[in-house]
Formats: sequence, structure tokens, C-alpha cells
Amino acid sequence: MRELCLITALSMALAAAPNSFAQKGIEGAFPARFGQWTATAPAIKSVPRQEDLPLLREEGLIGSFTRPYSNGSETLAVSLSEFRDPSSAYEAYTSLLKPGLLPTRVGQVAAFSKDHVLIQVGDLVLESTANASRDDLNALVQAVATKSGKAPLPPIPNYLPNGGRVPGSERYALGPVAFRSAAADLNRAEFAALSDEVGFKLGAEAMLAHYRTRSDEEAVLLLIEYPTPQLAEQHLRHLEQAISPAAKQAGTTIERKASLLSLILRPTSVAYGDSLRNAVKYETEVTWNEPHQTATDPPIIKRLVVIILATILFMVAAVVLGAAFGGVRLLTKMLFPGKVFDRPEQMDVLQLGLSGKRINSRDFY
Repeated sequence: MRELCLITALSMALAAAPNSFAQKGIEGAFPARFGQWTATAPAIKSVPRQEDLPLLREEGLIGSFTRPYSNGSETLAVSLSEFRDPSSAYEAYTSLLKPGLLPTRVGQVAAFSKDHVLIQVGDLVLESTANASRDDLNALVQAVATKSGKAPLPPIPNYLPNGGRVPGSERYALGPVAFRSAAADLNRAEFAALSDEVGFKLGAEAMLAHYRTRSDEEAVLLLIEYPTPQLAEQHLRHLEQAISPAAKQAGTTIERKASLLSLILRPTSVAYGDSLRNAVKYETEVTWNEPHQTATDPPIIKRLVVIILATILFMVAAVVLGAAFGGVRLLTKMLFPGKVFDRPEQMDVLQLGLSGKRINSRDFY
């Protein structure tokens, strides 16, 4: 009975170990000190709001913790969230962007305002309630980076044009929940129904951004990238049917370029929508990976020399072999006459009998 209790206790401890190790891993990502800031309390697990749970499940949230820091009389709260992979973390990062957040070169991607800092480092998303100095933020990122994944970010954000893009309006979606949330954030809620036709289950990725010019031209650009051009063409037809006639009347258009679909959602003018689509930084490249070699013909003089030498060598070999064959036969006949070659008693000649004279085989030699 005692052994059974020990085995049961050990099994329960091993079952709980991965979860406790994971929590300790993300808690351990908080440095005790970075720059001029010092931690004032241990990290505390954050509890998400009920209305955020569907989006967080789609983003693959593993855990979230918050730790307070101080720098003299100033205080700072740092929140750190871990996600399934860097792509999921980037989806969470863009969902947290707000208008007015300006991009900055800290971590992989980052944005800041007067009282808010948002940074992504691998599969971790970092938030701060105040704007520390750039050196302090770099020190914090370097400490956190040792606990984060190293995979690169998805390439689709690089296709967005830079001119006229509203800072903080970028939204990345790997699933329908994030897509509908992004459409609502960008004041295009009527397009949320397109989430059922995008094809996220087949590996589609969506990127949205709001654009506005000084002349009050504005539109929302939606990019959808698929694993293959065939899937892009298939979903192009589905999306064309899903777009309402009213949206098409308002100037919404869709086009395909290789594996990328570009949709201009409700532009102020057709001309601005076309110029925005033409500014998309997406180019296709075809590479040929079959191994090859470069064959070059030798000069004509070299080929003629090789031919002449080969002919001379062949002629010399023919003379030598012919002389050897004839010499051996002649020498044999001289040394052994009538014993090896030209033996009349062993030679027969077929005769037709056209004459009465019998042919003698000795007459041939």
C-alpha cells in the first residue's frame, strides 16, 4: 500500500512538472534589473478579460505575467505574454496596436506613445505602462530575448506600402477571430463576414492597414497570402461572390498576383485604390534549380591536331599488327613446311565436276 501511494504521488508530480516549468520559464524571463530600473516585487500572473478569451485562444496564448519596477520615484509595470510561435505573437502584437503608436527600432518590432510601449521579441510580447529611455528598453529586450523563440516574423507585413499608412493601424490575422476584430478596428465591420471565405484553415495569412493622404483620400488595404497560386485563384472566386454589391458599388475591388490577393476596401476614389494597389511591394521570382554545366568546344586547330595524331597512330598500329601476323606465318612456313600451314592431306576442295580433270590442292600453293 505504501509503494502504491509513492507511485501515485510521483505520477502526479511528473504530470504537473511541464506546466510548472513553463510558468517558471516565462517568469524567469523578467530581469531583476534593466538599465536604471529595479524590480520591486515578484512577477504576478495576469488574468485576461472574458471578452478577450476567443482571440487569445486563436493566438495561442501560453501565459502572461506582470512585474513592477522602479527608478527612484518613478514606477513602471512590465507585462510579458508568451505565445505559440512568433507568427501568433505578431498577431497578438498588432491586435494591441492603437492609433498614435509610432514604430521604433527596439526588438523585432515595436511601437510607442507617451504612456505606452509595445515590443515583440520572438514568441514574447512585452508591454509597458510608461516610456523608458531607449537604452533601458534595449537592455530589457536583451534580457528577455534569451527566453524567446528565434523564428523570423511572417513576410506579408513587408508587402504593405509605406506612403500614407496610418501608424498603429496594421493588423495581422491567422484566423477568423483576429480578422473580424481587425475589420472592426479599421471601421470596416461590414467586411468581417469575409473571414469565412479567406481560407485560414488552408494556411492563408491576412494583413490589413488603413491609409490616408493629405488630400483626404483614404482606404483600407487587405492583403491575403496563400501557400500556392492555385489556392489564391480558388479563393479569389469565393471572395468575389462574398463581397456585397453595395461594397462593389463603393469601389471595393480584388485582384490576384501569384499567391497574393489584394483587396481595396471602400476607397474614396477608384484612382486612389488603383495607386494603392500598385504600391504593394510584392514581386514574384522563378528560380531554376536543375544542376547544369558549361560545355565549350576546343579550338579547331587543336581538334585537327588530335585527328591527325590519332590517324597516324591507327596506321602505325595497322602496319605493325599486319607485319607481325604475316611475319609469324611466313616464319612458321619456313621452319615447319607443310606441318602447320598448307597441309594438302587435310584440305578438301569442293568440285562441281564440270571437267574430267581432278583439281589438285597443291596447285593453290
